Amino acid sequence: MTDKKKWESFVKPSPEELRKQLTPEQFHITQEDGTEAPYRNPFHDDKRVGLYVDVVSGEPLFTSMDKFDSGCGWPSFTQPVTKDLISERVDRKLFQERVEVRSKYGNSHLGHVFEDGPEPTGLRYCINSAALRFIPKEDMVAAGYGEYLSLFSGGRL
Repeated sequence: MTDKKKWESFVKPSPEELRKQLTPEQFHITQEDGTEAPYRNPFHDDKRVGLYVDVVSGEPLFTSMDKFDSGCGWPSFTQPVTKDLISERVDRKLFQERVEVRSKYGNSHLGHVFEDGPEPTGLRYCINSAALRFIPKEDMVAAGYGEYLSLFSGGRL
């Protein structure tokens, strides 16, 4: 792997600039801690093989290898590519305590993590599609994510 990844030097644009770069829904989800409608989002039932990255910073977050159908209407994953690119914090909105998941460098709101997932982790990362950009496995090298191809043959970072 290279010493410095492009997202490690990411400088978050101003809200005005982000509004120009993102759709209104992407901005609402990632910058205003929103939630998209279940089942009516592009990745909840997507079966393609590839990498999911932060729509704002490009940080690699999840792979299709760790994706599963949780029945909740949002894309769900058993684990992130690496815990180093995910931050978690307590979310007490909606009159309950949940664990919010954010990207480390982009500080984008992604969704929440719950302890009701399948093995091997028992976790369910319930993530908003609007917070993600999908990179098909065959495009990962060209997109600058070639070093993550080992994740598709059972490797971990």
